[in-house]
Amino acid sequence: MSDSLRDQLLGLGFKPVPAPARKPEPKPPHGAKPAHGKPAHGKPAHGKPMHGKPAHGRPQAGRPPQGGKPKSREEIDLAKAYAIRAQKEKDERIEAERLKQEEARKRREAKAALAEFLKDKGRNDAGAEIARHFEYGGKIKRIYVTDVQLKALNAGELGVVQMDGRYLLVDADTLAKAETIFAPAVALKVDPNAPAGEDPYSDPQYQVPDDLVW
Repeated sequence: MSDSLRDQLLGLGFKPVPAPARKPEPKPPHGAKPAHGKPAHGKPAHGKPMHGKPAHGRPQAGRPPQGGKPKSREEIDLAKAYAIRAQKEKDERIEAERLKQEEARKRREAKAALAEFLKDKGRNDAGAEIARHFEYGGKIKRIYVTDVQLKALNAGELGVVQMDGRYLLVDADTLAKAETIFAPAVALKVDPNAPAGEDPYSDPQYQVPDDLVW
């Protein structure tokens, strides 16, 4: 509206229309999100931490944990070497134990087979009075024989087999078979062609007294 028209209307008694009053901007309720996405009272929006601090004590991605130190390549290789060596030693112990148990099983089976084979093959004489001494297992042992058995034993025609703590007098063929079944059981096997000095107990004059403690 031009000033002349405004003046004419005022002259006719019209009053100017008052400008509408400006309403104050309402304040957001406590805890509500402020306008323009800015956090209220200095707190971060959506519960996110401020100043780059991790929420709930969790470290930010890409940062090593506080107090921790990343391991070097040398430390990693050393740890791997220790782990490999420990596994190897464990495997060796297991294998050694397996072999030990296998050997024990074979011994039990061989001794059982030998006991079965030697049934009714012993030639021990209950009335024998001559003590024939011999070395077995690092100790001096003895078996009682007759005069005839002593000569046959020294000639290699007879032999001695240890079975369950007893010493059995057997013929040469039985002794040879017993040796194939379980060689450690052969207690006395005389080679008739060997020099006499190799078996000092073959001659009766060198008998060890029965009351001598070894």
